[in-house]
Amino acid sequence: MTASDSSDSSAETRVAIMEATFRALSKHGYSELRMRDIGQELDVSRSLIHYHYEGKHDLISALLEYIVDQYEGSVEVTEETDPWSELDRRIDQCLFGPGFDEEFGHWERMRVYHDLFSQAQHNERHQEIFNRHYDRIRGSITQVIERGIEDGIFRAVDAEEMAQLITDSIHVARERKISLGQDEAPEQMRHAIDAFVLSSLVDPESVVTLMKSNRETN
Repeated sequence: MTASDSSDSSAETRVAIMEATFRALSKHGYSELRMRDIGQELDVSRSLIHYHYEGKHDLISALLEYIVDQYEGSVEVTEETDPWSELDRRIDQCLFGPGFDEEFGHWERMRVYHDLFSQAQHNERHQEIFNRHYDRIRGSITQVIERGIEDGIFRAVDAEEMAQLITDSIHVARERKISLGQDEAPEQMRHAIDAFVLSSLVDPESVVTLMKSNRETN
């Protein structure tokens, strides 16, 4: 086996452990989770998991980083992607998730994520990871808005405050669905973001001009 093969094998093993941890957390919750529960999901001995991770806290920290990469790293954009399209993709990614195996999809993962989020007050390391995740999501949205302003597509606004409002709105919608069983919350929030937040990125005078033009055409 070459060094490259060994590296690929190790990466595959880590992904398998992460996915098994997702499933085990979904079944048992954070407080009741044991390393052997993860081993049972993988059908491997606990020694293999301990080979890669020192313990439960180390493993959960790695899982949080894995979640961040899944959501932030899988938004497909290119240099040609216009700011409106990129903003839409990033909002939809956070609200509705990237494509996952239907057996353990976006909302199953989000339930695990929000369970860990609720426990973060008791773990400084997890707080740091969640804060980095929040900063990455908000930062990526801020950059898109700033680019749109520079290109003259969006009107001048405080990009950081706008991005924070969008990010917080997404989190609240997910909590409403997960904790309160309000299944319509994500779609409702998506419509609200379009109607009351993203619409404010357009110069009101431009909207009036467009509406007049449409009426004259019709």
